[in-house]
Amino acid sequence: MHANNQTELNLDSEAQQLMEEASSPILTDEQYRQKMQRRKQVQDKRIAQAIPEKGLIIVHTGNGKGKTTAALGMVLRSLGHGYKVAIVQFIKGAWEPSEKKVFSLWSEQLHFHAMGEGFTWETQDRDRDIEKAQAAWQKGLEYIRNPDFKLVLLDEINIAIKLGYLRVEEILEGLAQKPADKHVILTGRGAPTALIEYADLVTEMTLVKHPFRDQGVKAQPGIEF
Repeated sequence: MHANNQTELNLDSEAQQLMEEASSPILTDEQYRQKMQRRKQVQDKRIAQAIPEKGLIIVHTGNGKGKTTAALGMVLRSLGHGYKVAIVQFIKGAWEPSEKKVFSLWSEQLHFHAMGEGFTWETQDRDRDIEKAQAAWQKGLEYIRNPDFKLVLLDEINIAIKLGYLRVEEILEGLAQKPADKHVILTGRGAPTALIEYADLVTEMTLVKHPFRDQGVKAQPGIEF
C-alpha cells in the first residue's frame, strides 16, 4: 500500500477512535476538551495532505429512495458556483419532470435532456427502449467530452445498463474520455460491479421503509416527482 494511503488510513482510524472515546459519559470536561483538541489536529492534518482537486466518477445506487435527489443537490451546488452542468435522464421522460421546470431558472448554465419514454412496463417495446437509451448515452457522451461542462448527471443510466440497453464496457470507455477536472454522476439501482470499482465515490441507498410498498401510498408531487 502507498505510504500516503496508509497514513490516511491511520489518521482516519484515529479520528474514529477519538470520536468514540469522546462519546463516553464518564469523561470530565477537561478530558473531552483534550479529545476534541486532538481530533482537530488529526482533521487539520488530513485536510493538509488531501489532493486539492480531482474530477470524480460518482455512483448513486441501491434500492432505497434518494439517488436522483442527492445528485440534484450536487447539480444545485455546481450551479451556485457558476459551473455549467448537463443532465441527461434515461428511462424517465414520458412526463415533464418538475426538476426541469425549476432548473429552467439556470437555462444559461444548465442543459437538461429527458430522453426516455417511461418505465419498461409502460413502453412495452424493448427495441425502442434500447434505441432511446443509446441516444441518451450519445448525448451524455457529448457533454462528458465537452470541457465547458463541469458536471454531468446521467440519471437512471444504471438501470439502462442492468436491462442490457447499454454495455458497461462502453460506459467505462466513455468515462475515460472526460477532462481531468470534470465530475460525472451515474444514478440508478443495480449499478454493475465494474462501474462501482471504477468510480471514486459510491453511495448505496438502503431501503428500510417505503410508503408505496408498506402502506400503498401513491407517488406524490414534491416527494417522488
